[in-house]
Amino acid sequence: MRSTLERPPAHVCAAFGGPADGGERLPDSTAWRCGDLVLKPVTDKVKTLWTAHALDYVREPGLRVGKPVRSTDGRWIVGGWTASRFIPGTPEHRGDASVLAAVKLHRATAGLPRPDFLDARTDVDAVADRIAWEELEVPLDETKGGRWFEVLAGARRRITLPHQVAHGELLAGLLFDGDDIPGVVDFVPYYRPGEYGAAIVAVDALAWGGAGRDLLERWAHLPEWPQLLLRAVLFRLASNALNPRSTQASLDGLRAAAREVSGVL
Repeated sequence: MRSTLERPPAHVCAAFGGPADGGERLPDSTAWRCGDLVLKPVTDKVKTLWTAHALDYVREPGLRVGKPVRSTDGRWIVGGWTASRFIPGTPEHRGDASVLAAVKLHRATAGLPRPDFLDARTDVDAVADRIAWEELEVPLDETKGGRWFEVLAGARRRITLPHQVAHGELLAGLLFDGDDIPGVVDFVPYYRPGEYGAAIVAVDALAWGGAGRDLLERWAHLPEWPQLLLRAVLFRLASNALNPRSTQASLDGLRAAAREVSGVL
């Protein structure tokens, strides 16, 4: 298997219309910048193709989207690599701006069909999502989030919002560049109400971005907001409990988020 730190070959860069020197690796990433392109190694062909179509679909003036780039012969993948336009910026936790970006993204993706590959996902986050939405029962380590999950789970009520493609990792991937609008360069899909994506952003901001309950209160106008926040924090608690590499710091953040969410139920 090719190393994910390997430089993209010259012919791959050229196939997408970029310079042949392979560019420079982006910090903390397996992606490489080649001129105005970003090249990423493909580890899951089906998900890569879906992501390319999803990002190509988005038309939202309030977001900068790293649009996928086809090769000169029309392919999304060449030699195990995929390409998109480079978007300047760095990941930041900006509270309200991040939640607003989630709302805008999910309005723009409401028409996307459900990805077929979701049913085959068995990774920790996919399992945790099903647990949070009462589609699966799995024992959770009480010392890693399971106890908080048990305390909060009884407050779940039926949510009647329609399901659509929802981004489950948006906060970590939003790029900010000064006062420019947020940038989106990836999509981690689930099939839940669109506002669930915003709820996950809010919970993540509480847990690891320094936000407080006032963030939750400012977005209380979103439909079924308390129940979606509850599902989001249960999702993160279950993921933390199932992940063998979860840390005490991540659990501490989730405990803080759980306390704030319980206060708005």
